[in-house]
Amino acid sequence: MRKIGYTLVIVISGFLIVANPFTDQYMSLALNESISVSKVDDPLLIEIKEQAKTFEVPAKDAVIDRVWKAIPGLNGLKVDVNASYKKMKKDGSFDKEKLVFSEVKPKIHLEDLEPSPIYKGHPDKPMVSLLINVAWGNEYLPKMLETLKKHNVKATFFLEGRWTQNNPDLAKMIVAAGHEIGNHSYTHPDLKVASDQKTKEEIAKTNEVIEATTEQKVKWFAPPSGSYRNQTVNIANGQGLLTVMWTVDTIDWQKPSPETIINRVVNKVENGSMVLMHPTESTANALDRMIVGIKDKDLQIGTVTSLLSEERIGSHEKPKK
Repeated sequence: MRKIGYTLVIVISGFLIVANPFTDQYMSLALNESISVSKVDDPLLIEIKEQAKTFEVPAKDAVIDRVWKAIPGLNGLKVDVNASYKKMKKDGSFDKEKLVFSEVKPKIHLEDLEPSPIYKGHPDKPMVSLLINVAWGNEYLPKMLETLKKHNVKATFFLEGRWTQNNPDLAKMIVAAGHEIGNHSYTHPDLKVASDQKTKEEIAKTNEVIEATTEQKVKWFAPPSGSYRNQTVNIANGQGLLTVMWTVDTIDWQKPSPETIINRVVNKVENGSMVLMHPTESTANALDRMIVGIKDKDLQIGTVTSLLSEERIGSHEKPKK
């Protein structure tokens, strides 16, 4: 009988110890500590941490260049150690191809700079943007849109306000095709000599017409004929628009041959280039081969917003070490 009593005491005591919440907490902490120590001591994790710094790429701040004026920033890269460890732990060995990266934003952005025109994107970003200024040339727009669609390319169309008001269906067609819309003034004046009031009216009225017609809010402004003064840029900035110029000019208004346009663009285009064109017969006939030539240089083609964003793209996602 006494043995049975001792046995019951031992069983009950054991139950109380196991069921004790403090015991649970202790066991949980011990288990977690064991796992944590095990992971920290894992040679693979240690190697990933050691290698991580060699693969880091610092972010580039937006700057105002003496020649090119405002240059956008570019995100940096850092290794996500935990995500990389999860991808490699199955094989148990370090593999740089399985490194997972996250982007690091620069400290200074385009919007932080003093108002200044933008002639190109960041020189380390393998992307090009097509700028199509529209104040005439309606008959060539459908073919250009068809070519852009064929190559799955999105461009930025800078629309004159007066043209938009007179051609709402074409403006809507451009937007429906997924392209970006910019402001190209209302009546195409020479803003270098226009009064401040005239400039404000030209920009504001165009914004209103474009938004009412296409339901698109504009963020980029292209001065007619590229003619501007510092105050033009300041006025545009005051209305929430950044001023865009170009890197490569097709000079298509002179009606050159398609071959001339293609050579002019493909030979000059590089990382960050912005290519200026209009809806002309020459450009409409050159656009297909121009796009192929740009892509053959391992350059992506995107809107002005895509080009001037700080995001990295394509093969630029991973640094090669």
